[in-house]
Amino acid sequence: MSMSTVEPGTRLADRFRLEDRVHESGGATLWKALDEILARPVAVHTFTPDFPRVQEVVTAARLASRLTDPRLTQVFDAADEDGTAYVVSEWVSGDSLLDLLESGPIEPERGAALVAEAAEALAHAHAAGLTHLHLTPGRLVWTSGSTVKLLGLAVDAAILDLSSDEPAREDAEGLGRLLYAALTGHWPGDSDCGLPAAPLDDGKVCTPRQVTAGVPGYLDAITCRALLQEPRRGHPPLATPADVAEALAEVPRPAPAPVTTAPPALNLRSEAPDGPAMSTMPPRMPSHQMTMVPPPRPQTGTASKILLTVIVLLVMAAVGVGAWTVGKNLGNTPRGVAQSDAARPPSPSLKPVTVKAVSAAGFDPLGSDRAEKPEIAPLAIDGKPSTDWHTDSYSSADLGRLKDGVGLILDMGKPVPIADVVVSLGNGGGATVQLKVGDAAELSSLKTVAEKKGASGSVTLTPEKATTGQYVLIWFTRLPPYNGQYRGTIYEVTVHSPGSA
Repeated sequence: MSMSTVEPGTRLADRFRLEDRVHESGGATLWKALDEILARPVAVHTFTPDFPRVQEVVTAARLASRLTDPRLTQVFDAADEDGTAYVVSEWVSGDSLLDLLESGPIEPERGAALVAEAAEALAHAHAAGLTHLHLTPGRLVWTSGSTVKLLGLAVDAAILDLSSDEPAREDAEGLGRLLYAALTGHWPGDSDCGLPAAPLDDGKVCTPRQVTAGVPGYLDAITCRALLQEPRRGHPPLATPADVAEALAEVPRPAPAPVTTAPPALNLRSEAPDGPAMSTMPPRMPSHQMTMVPPPRPQTGTASKILLTVIVLLVMAAVGVGAWTVGKNLGNTPRGVAQSDAARPPSPSLKPVTVKAVSAAGFDPLGSDRAEKPEIAPLAIDGKPSTDWHTDSYSSADLGRLKDGVGLILDMGKPVPIADVVVSLGNGGGATVQLKVGDAAELSSLKTVAEKKGASGSVTLTPEKATTGQYVLIWFTRLPPYNGQYRGTIYEVTVHSPGSA
């Protein structure tokens, strides 16, 4: 089959059916396809017959397939046979950094955490001799499974014919550009990546703090050390991805993804240049996966037969006593009460339903300014786990002894019954959070109905008794450690009401 005949419906390797053409440029076409054997979507690159770098692309894909870092796109297959050349890799769904920046820069530490994950993955790739050379906001993805993925390692450079005499420095600068974009919403590169160009000062790119208020000084310095290759705060430039990863090592990482079962990896049928078949990344198993314990073996022999006889006799006696008791109770049922009512089973439990909040606000009634990051409060109810609301930073876990608490308050629009509230916190342990509910956005009107101490990650706050209110408050009375200080973080809040029959 010639690549000139490739169209929707074409099957490659007798298993990958091309469905939707995603992008086409310079003789290379990206498709969304279906792996008919594993029934899952995959990404497929195909190439026109006159594409000049087919061998380079296939070789790069085969080398990339050997890496095991889960933050790098997994390559499943790569071939150049009988006029057919293609590369098959995992289909990644989620929000790219470009998507996240549609409405402006994201919260600084959150953006830095995404780039930190990419830097660590890229450092592993460089240790194996592979580079990227095409780091753009569209290639860094926060997936629908709440993980970070860096797309296009090695393969992008081969398709675009990119090379560098200093690939480590080039990728370090690329990571600096990603961090700059996350902090400012602007792009400090020459290419058009979909973001507005970074502003200049006397022909030089402005620093993140010059562009966006509130950028922490240490992140501004790290960005300049990577992007501009300049020393800052007594530290040298960041010349490799490993240097960038080390500089960002203390940034809190994205909230962990829920444990899911990974699909099995494919065995690549193509041969690598040196002969051995390509291996693929095995599915990463969660570190806290449960170990299944086999049931005890049944006993055999005379002793077990005697034991079995005794158990049967005891069961028969219990059944007799129970039948006598039930009969007696039925005979004593008061008049006017139907026998069927007395024996009616309890109604089944109802599944809670999600109730969307109308708005969210930082709640600081005890503070001097009575405000706590109100501008980012809506990020805690936007449905995106990559964004967050957080408190100010304090000198101690008890909010610097400045006040008894601070929190995030949701307006549900009207009084609603509360079954539970699920809160996605940061990973730092030690937080104490309370759930308060009431009909007025005043601390005195909000009653504490649930509390969790030492909380981190995903926390479910369930009232002990039926609770109804228009306002739902997540109230921090102790904060977890954060960058040498203490700060509470909420990535997402979900309110559940009891379901209906």
